[in-house]
Amino acid sequence: MDLITLDFETYYDKNYSLKKQTTEEYIRSPEFEIVGVGIKVNNLATEWASGTHEELKEYFDTFDWENSMVLAHNTMFDGAILTWCFDIHPRLYADTLCMSRALHGVEVGGSLKALSEHYEIGIKGTEIVNALGKRRLDFNTEELDRYGDYCVNDVELTYKLFNIFLQAGFPKQELRVVDLTLRMFTDPVLELDTKLLEEHKEGIREYKDALLEKSGIDKKDLMSNPKFAEIIKNLGAIPPTKISPTTGKETWAFAKSDEGFKKLLEHENKQVRNAVEARLGTKSTLEETRTQRFIDIAGRGTLPVPVRYYAAHTGRWGGDDKINIQNLPSRGANGKKLKNSILAPEGYKLIDADSSQIEARVLAWFAGQDELVSAFANGEDVYKHMASAIYGIDVSEITKEQRFVGKTTILGAGYGMGAVKFQAQISNFGVDMELDEARRVVNIYRETNWKINQLWRECQNMIRYMANGDTYPVGVEGVLQVIGAERAIQLPSNLLLKYHDLRGEQGEKGIEYNYKTRIGRTRIYGGKVVENLCQAIARCIIGEQMLQIDKKYQIVLTVHDSIVICVRDEEVPEAQRYIEECMRQTPRWAKGLPIDCESGIGKSYGECE
Repeated sequence: MDLITLDFETYYDKNYSLKKQTTEEYIRSPEFEIVGVGIKVNNLATEWASGTHEELKEYFDTFDWENSMVLAHNTMFDGAILTWCFDIHPRLYADTLCMSRALHGVEVGGSLKALSEHYEIGIKGTEIVNALGKRRLDFNTEELDRYGDYCVNDVELTYKLFNIFLQAGFPKQELRVVDLTLRMFTDPVLELDTKLLEEHKEGIREYKDALLEKSGIDKKDLMSNPKFAEIIKNLGAIPPTKISPTTGKETWAFAKSDEGFKKLLEHENKQVRNAVEARLGTKSTLEETRTQRFIDIAGRGTLPVPVRYYAAHTGRWGGDDKINIQNLPSRGANGKKLKNSILAPEGYKLIDADSSQIEARVLAWFAGQDELVSAFANGEDVYKHMASAIYGIDVSEITKEQRFVGKTTILGAGYGMGAVKFQAQISNFGVDMELDEARRVVNIYRETNWKINQLWRECQNMIRYMANGDTYPVGVEGVLQVIGAERAIQLPSNLLLKYHDLRGEQGEKGIEYNYKTRIGRTRIYGGKVVENLCQAIARCIIGEQMLQIDKKYQIVLTVHDSIVICVRDEEVPEAQRYIEECMRQTPRWAKGLPIDCESGIGKSYGECE
């Protein structure tokens, strides 16, 4: 298999660029034009090609794409151009931007410039600045040659980085996961229901108008913090405040997540409640904006699914390209509206398989909480068992509400959460619980699952050893390896979960540890490490499942712990059996871990749930 490293140079101006448009919008725009492309086959010299679309297509036809791996820095962009503009489908895609996220995290910026300087392999040029507003035919021969040299240099830098990353130990299996992730975007098959989206957009606007009319407040006054605070005061309520983390000064607490603001929704004065509802509804623009983006995409073609590889510290995928399919609402006023608009093409169905309680299962197994592992393995209702311990009654007598408390406890208390946070978390789901009761529930969880409690302490010790550059065994033997010198933990995928610049500092209760993240230094402790490890291990499992499923069916979407495939109507029974089989298969390195899943079928993504 050949390695083809490439880089497209395209037209851009002040109003039309990747800074102003999404990748999908930019490439599908009538303004889009390729100025030229740099291509390097294996270790041969890089070539620069510039010409009309037809001339470039003729040039591309000289390459054996079906037996090649295409490499770029930000392949979501360059790969989409290959597929959407030239109908070229390489055997595999690779991406140094994706690889750098997994290998470096916050150590080095992800840009080609930053990475090249870090590894001292060359300097990225600046010729692109001179290309602002220039169509291909606007370049004279000398200018086009300079632009070509700039592009060739980028290709060479990308090729060097790729080899450095491979030598640094980037797992070959993860290259296939990168490829799967990119193809959700470069090879789109999902369609969008424009009629449903237009109706949803109109419904959002009508809802906002109704809230405004109900409140009797002018929209400008509603959107202004000082004016809204004055309105609340005039209605006899106290506008909540908080200390701004940015300025350190007191400011209004009018965010939808602010506890004081949420309490005003239950105020005895109906006018106060109406004002707060109107403020929340009017300020919330995410659903409306995303709906409009979906409508715009539908007008240009199928839905490319932008999923960011290794978006989180633990390796989990994230949303991208300003639509973030990872957090489409399933509940509430807007529940499933956008999900229902995502359709399989004619003659196809979607199958959505979701791993069942995967983090809770991983936690029980990794901690050696054998009775909980057995309960999962035997298909018992572990949430009812937890509720039974909490309420002191038989499992058969547990009510739906009590089971929900048991579920929230299993999913929430496993990472060392205290009573105050547990009380706040369960209140978010509409369950009022006194602090003493929350404390009792948390204590019962810890007593019942004492090995999980012990794992928190082991991980706290591991932090201390790791900060000193030493190793410390933790969890199931042979699953993880602590590499103290790198302040990192090697995962089953062979990638590293890093705690950059891990250090201990004297705190009120002794030495407290923190590490460097994208948003500043973050405190780390035993329970949080356990959470990181469980999420990272679950991510390794999902990655292996994706690779197995891909052997037979195209993966079109992944969200958290679920995998979605698109299959022909007549293939649905066999495909559902296969995807469930894949997602119930325990990895060879996780002996004794019981894995299960649930799946749904539908014409739309929303129908699958």
